[in-house]
Amino acid sequence: MAQLTGPARSFLSTEAGSVGLLLAAVVVALGWANSPWSQAYAGLWATEASFRVGGVGLSMDLAHWVNDGLMALFFFVIGLEVRYELSIGVLADWRRVVIPALAGLGGMLVPVLLYAAIAPTGQALQGWGVVIGTDTAFLLGALALVGPRFVTQLRVFLLAITVIDDIVAVAVIGLVFSDALHPQPLLAAVVLCGVLAVLGRLGVWRAAPYALVMVALWLATLQAGLHASIAGMIGGLLIPAHAPTRQAVERAARLFRAFRQSPQARVGLSARRGLKRAVSVNERLQTVLHPWASYGVVPLFALANAGIDLRGGVLTQALSSPVTWAVVVGLVAGKFLGISAGALLPARLGLGDLPRGVGAGHVLGGGALSGIGFTVSLLIASLAFEGTPLLAPATVGVLLAAVLATVLGWAVFRLAALLGGQADADLPRLLDRPVDPARDHIQGPVDAPLTLVEYGDYECPFCAHATGVAQELRRHFGDRLRYVFRHLPLPEVHPHAELAARAAVAADAQKGFWRMHNLLFTHQDRLEFEDIISYAVQAGLDIEIFLRDLDSEQTAARIRADVASAEASGADGAPTFFIGTRRHTGPHDAATLTHALEASGSQGRTS
Repeated sequence: MAQLTGPARSFLSTEAGSVGLLLAAVVVALGWANSPWSQAYAGLWATEASFRVGGVGLSMDLAHWVNDGLMALFFFVIGLEVRYELSIGVLADWRRVVIPALAGLGGMLVPVLLYAAIAPTGQALQGWGVVIGTDTAFLLGALALVGPRFVTQLRVFLLAITVIDDIVAVAVIGLVFSDALHPQPLLAAVVLCGVLAVLGRLGVWRAAPYALVMVALWLATLQAGLHASIAGMIGGLLIPAHAPTRQAVERAARLFRAFRQSPQARVGLSARRGLKRAVSVNERLQTVLHPWASYGVVPLFALANAGIDLRGGVLTQALSSPVTWAVVVGLVAGKFLGISAGALLPARLGLGDLPRGVGAGHVLGGGALSGIGFTVSLLIASLAFEGTPLLAPATVGVLLAAVLATVLGWAVFRLAALLGGQADADLPRLLDRPVDPARDHIQGPVDAPLTLVEYGDYECPFCAHATGVAQELRRHFGDRLRYVFRHLPLPEVHPHAELAARAAVAADAQKGFWRMHNLLFTHQDRLEFEDIISYAVQAGLDIEIFLRDLDSEQTAARIRADVASAEASGADGAPTFFIGTRRHTGPHDAATLTHALEASGSQGRTS
């Protein structure tokens, strides 16, 4: 789990940023429901709202529009994120799934068992599903407040766990708490799921067809008697995600260059379409819908569901109810024990590895914060106990668990830092091996005041783009910048990258590294052995010496040393840049890197 993917970074940032609004909605709901205007609060959510076209329409009260309508959008966004992570994100490699999957499983089974032990019979037992969910927004917000200073790797790990958690939670909501099923709408929903799958298979890149089918799927699911959340999750899972291809990115770039040269509306529309086609519809829908879900749907859901009237002894009764404490113990103790054991025991048995930078103390702290169930827990509570006196105790339990889980997480993280030295849960940030003019590939004066180090892969299209960026930076800074290239071939995804790296190192033995370097990136779609030989000829190398050096152990050792330094420096993906000795995070376009280099120069002058 090296560096966060762009959509994952966006998702984490958006979810964490919405926590303040979510907390405000909880406070407003509780204050309103316990004020002299509490009848207005109850009356608002009982208000009927209808949507009708001709003789066909849909009518629900506002509470159900939020819980059955807007929450379907919330789970649709989660489904999109799950599909992305399964396709090309942190869950794409099964070796990275084992530990989060076992931790997620433990984080659901143990809470349910503890809940059932405290509330084992009768109507109270129906609320067992309240303790299976974790609120990602609250979790990440609390992590930012009480967790270590740097938590990138831990956040990715917890996101992987909550992905699995969300799938099970939605299955429980959709199957356990649904009404009597109606065959014809259910068949229509199945057919519409097939339509979504076919759209993805055909490579349909416009978002509108997917959106129209999703609305129809939501309506069919409602009519079938299933909870609409399952329509959102399944719909999101069926919308494909893929990494941008080199051809699509280059085509978009050509179209934008054409628009810059001829700024006409028709050319601009073509450029816009080219950009959209380069990015998967899954990512585009995430970008549009995440803010609405995080800053609109979730706070509105909290406003509609957290407003429990605690006057007249209701709070006292709730604190003495087995349901309240079953929820609290299930979420706080159950999540802490289940996730911690589900992650640490398999890691100890060698079934998988924790992410680099994540220690046992971080896992324990993350497991504690996972007891913040909030959104999913409140939704399941409202479904399990709707219209019964047990809804208030369950809601109080969810709110109390959120406070206690945050306090427990804070305490665990502090102890992990003090006793175990586990302060940061992140990849290394500093360059492991200093730049060495005797062995590194350097352009520019070796004693230049500014340094840009790139770990790259000759078969990676984004590294090829970064090479152009590096050239632009050298033109901008001149002799103030030295550019250092180190090898980080990724043979799992780029089968010719290691051969290309060996060719560059072999060329370096004849002072031809940069000529070979440029040829390899220029023709990175043709890196077979025969192609490599032709580039050596073009570079003016002695072919006999080149072939000898290409297969030498010294060449292989040089590449292994670069890969080892990349791993020790936290550079698990290509391209990765270091500004001076510090790893650069975020975009690596020319403007961003220029700003970072200038900032590093200013810091150097003032230090």
